[in-house]
Amino acid sequence: MNISMGSLKFVGISRHARASLLALAAAVGLAGSIMPASGQQVVNLYSSRHYDTDDKLYAEFEQKTGIKINRIEGDASALIKRIQAEGANSPADVLITVDAGRLWAAEQDGIFQPVKSEALAKAIPANLRHPEGNWLGFSKRARVIFYDKTRVKEPPKTYMDLADPKYKGLVCTRSGSNIYMLSLMAAMIANNGPEKAKEWAKGMWDNRAREPEGGDTDQIKAVVSGACGIVLSNTYYFANAMSKKADWLAGNEDKIGVVFPNQDTTGTHVNISGGGVVKTAPNKENAIKLLEYLASPSAQEYFADGNNEYPVVAGVEPSSVVQKLGTFKEDKLDIVKLGINQPQAQKIYDEVGYK
Repeated sequence: MNISMGSLKFVGISRHARASLLALAAAVGLAGSIMPASGQQVVNLYSSRHYDTDDKLYAEFEQKTGIKINRIEGDASALIKRIQAEGANSPADVLITVDAGRLWAAEQDGIFQPVKSEALAKAIPANLRHPEGNWLGFSKRARVIFYDKTRVKEPPKTYMDLADPKYKGLVCTRSGSNIYMLSLMAAMIANNGPEKAKEWAKGMWDNRAREPEGGDTDQIKAVVSGACGIVLSNTYYFANAMSKKADWLAGNEDKIGVVFPNQDTTGTHVNISGGGVVKTAPNKENAIKLLEYLASPSAQEYFADGNNEYPVVAGVEPSSVVQKLGTFKEDKLDIVKLGINQPQAQKIYDEVGYK
């Protein structure tokens, strides 16, 4: 049974599990509680991932372990506020969200507790884990350049190239306040220093084809429509459109080129979808089991094949659609820096007027 309320969605909560939907706090306007059936092993998952294929992922965990997942879905900020409002009595065991910047923000709000797990340390590369085990990545997404082959004969090879005046009137991106843009800027600060990062932001803004609007899919659609010549997007948006044979993409696949930037230097910017154990988790042992499962080869295949994300575990291949985009060198930057540099990233965008 799925129950929706405002920005939150309650998934898989049985009527016989004594679930009750109660007012939480007027200040945050959230409601709902989850309670296990008597004697049943459970883990309470708060997730801002919203992919249908995750249902199969969690069903396999339940089948393998006998642990019931009670899932509440919503946007990251609403879930964080909910956990804070619930305080020491929060039923939340695990928080999962998208982007290292959001995970870092949740950490700053005191949401997570350190986890020690040999399985997780062995499976997940060190640069994709918080050094104290507060949170870690379970899937990767590469942020690349898509371009119109009919209009751009010499596409950018690096992120910095997007600021080259020869691309004036061609570049489209999401808003400077978007978490993906903030994390990319955070990486630019880490790899190039704040002054170079600011030059990049100013030049890219001057090269804009239009004011920032829409999500990643909208950027790629703008290449198809001719509104934009060069855009930034995570790979899985394009791969999902390819695998689902999206109407807007039909017949235009050959028009769109893809560049994995910075192959001769730092490598292509990579971000994560990930999570951690909530500080007040009432089912900590089960929470750790869920995290370890998400790092298992079978779960990694769901991330790869179900949503066309890159697996974080060695030996698990990307989906066939993603493989067609080509192999690339990824930036091995410590993912925590994408969070640490977020405030400075927003400041730079604001200073250059990047809306």
